[in-house]
Amino acid sequence: MKQSRTSILFIVVFFIVGLTFGQSKPKVTFIELGSVNCIPCKQMQPVMKAIEEKYPKEVKVIFYDVWTKEQKPFAQKYGIKLIPTQVFLDENGKEFHRHEGFYPEKEIDKLLQGKGIKPINKKLKYD
Repeated sequence: MKQSRTSILFIVVFFIVGLTFGQSKPKVTFIELGSVNCIPCKQMQPVMKAIEEKYPKEVKVIFYDVWTKEQKPFAQKYGIKLIPTQVFLDENGKEFHRHEGFYPEKEIDKLLQGKGIKPINKKLKYD
């Protein structure tokens, strides 16, 4: 009986530690600043989804609709001049790349792979 309790305790502790430490911090945060009402911004939606699917653990994708009252402050925070604007941050939150306008998926792939980030085996969907 004592051995089974010890085994269960070990499994529970191992599971909790695995959940806590197994979640790695993304290597890149891809911030899309745009609007759901802007045509080039709408064209970026499937690109963002594809990037999220190809780099699920290494890239965190965030979208801010800067035409809404709640998310407008992000336009100021990132100093954007036009939408869509893409801002890429390293794992320490430091900006290392910025692009304005529609950004093709294969160009984002080149940028990410240039940083040593490997995609899971998925083909380009949106270019």
